[in-house]
Amino acid sequence: MRILVTGTAGFIGAALAQRLLDRGDEVYGFDNHNDYYDPALKEARLARFIDHPNYTHQRADLADAAAVDQAFAAFQPQRVVNLAAQAGVRYSLQNPRAYVQSNLVGFVNILEACRHGKVGHLVYASSSSVYGANRKMPFALEDAVDHPVSLYAASKKANELMAHTYSHLYGLPTTGLRFFTVYGPWGRPDMSPILFADRISRGEPIDVFNHGHHSRDFTYIDDIVEGVIRALDHPAEPDPAYDAEKPNPATSSAPYRVYNIGNDQPVQLMRFIELLEQNLGRTTQKNLLPMQPGDVADTWADVSALRRDVGYAPATSIEDGVARFVEWYRGYYA
Repeated sequence: MRILVTGTAGFIGAALAQRLLDRGDEVYGFDNHNDYYDPALKEARLARFIDHPNYTHQRADLADAAAVDQAFAAFQPQRVVNLAAQAGVRYSLQNPRAYVQSNLVGFVNILEACRHGKVGHLVYASSSSVYGANRKMPFALEDAVDHPVSLYAASKKANELMAHTYSHLYGLPTTGLRFFTVYGPWGRPDMSPILFADRISRGEPIDVFNHGHHSRDFTYIDDIVEGVIRALDHPAEPDPAYDAEKPNPATSSAPYRVYNIGNDQPVQLMRFIELLEQNLGRTTQKNLLPMQPGDVADTWADVSALRRDVGYAPATSIEDGVARFVEWYRGYYA
């Protein structure tokens, strides 16, 4: 198929593009290469496949409607995966306008291009952060997500609402994936695995928020990519069991779906740090600090719907995943 993927210089986007190329798809990558974190890492991710004969790359911003329309007109994608976004919960506290441009303006540009381009299926990145102040575990698709605790989370919930509108009005099949703490080789340097690995490697203390009581549904990158591809290959359809008097937030009478995509096995943050220390061969001091604004205490994905509908089955244990991450980290940052 011809698949347009936004964010192909990013962590998940690069891994997805490589997998799609490996199975024989044509991929059109779209990324603005911003400097939210080291652009050299983005270039290194791209270098693994940018010369592939079935890959085309465009450096442009999602908020540039003309650039988005040009990409769709040139490539005429059959399906689209929108992973480009201004990432980061904590950054949204300092730079809220960046999230409006990328995650709201940019997303409506994608929706409009999909609508006019008669795209067969749009898969887009939502986030576990939409669960916000919820405390019932595991996080289930049927739960209300009306109490976000960061603008990033609010922008991702807005994406789900915007997608439903286009599914309802124009029959555009859309599937939103709520990602849960993705980690692994080529990961983002603003996230805890690399932040911790850097400081542990140098023998420096690490800051551990919420006094180390966090738990996260850490999900290995290969499992995430497998889930994205399975969802992409199953275009959303109207739910024949949808009841407008008792609506299910994750389905619709329109071709619309939302899924959790995680490991379904939350891990205590202190256990994750312990595994990093074991694989790096040294321990370090932990500065136990209060919860940061915008953070949530725990995450845990109920992935039963994704298992049922597309056969999603995460297979990487936290022990194996951390070992593979550290092996890459040592090689890349040597």
